[in-house]
Amino acid sequence: MSLKTLITHSVQYNNWVVNKYIDWLSTKSDEQLNREVISSFPTILATLHHIWQTQQYWWSYIAENNDFDFAKISAAVTKEEIFNGIKTNSQKLVDYVESLSEEDLTKNIKIESQWFQCDFSKYEYIQHAIIHGTYHRGQIVTMGRNVGITDAPMTDYNFWNIYKDTEVQSEA
Repeated sequence: MSLKTLITHSVQYNNWVVNKYIDWLSTKSDEQLNREVISSFPTILATLHHIWQTQQYWWSYIAENNDFDFAKISAAVTKEEIFNGIKTNSQKLVDYVESLSEEDLTKNIKIESQWFQCDFSKYEYIQHAIIHGTYHRGQIVTMGRNVGITDAPMTDYNFWNIYKDTEVQSEA
């Protein structure tokens, strides 16, 4: 399998999971999404907001547009804005990666931020953004259990990989 195929599948899978989670959490009450629990972030909605912020941050480097505005995305936003922002960003990443060549994916991008400095390939930043979201989605499942949400969707990669080209995927 080529790097291009691997990264393309990764962003497609990530987009599918994001949509599963947002569709699932859209059915939950504002009280559940905003109830404080002990975790990295105090609420499920705050965790989703962080996922969106981080996706946007990494997107600005991956797409090499450097247009990330932390103040703008940190402003008070609604649940719908967070949900739509995450979905839009995830689809944007799919569309972008599908347009890249293998050579584009291996291009190094130097980052000099207030937090760190690094010089890694584009595909490594893409993988990092996906893994970061996965980490926090796992927290959301645990947070959900603490606020009475016990019906998290099945989002295993193998499930997606087996059924990605069938209708079963959209019904699961």
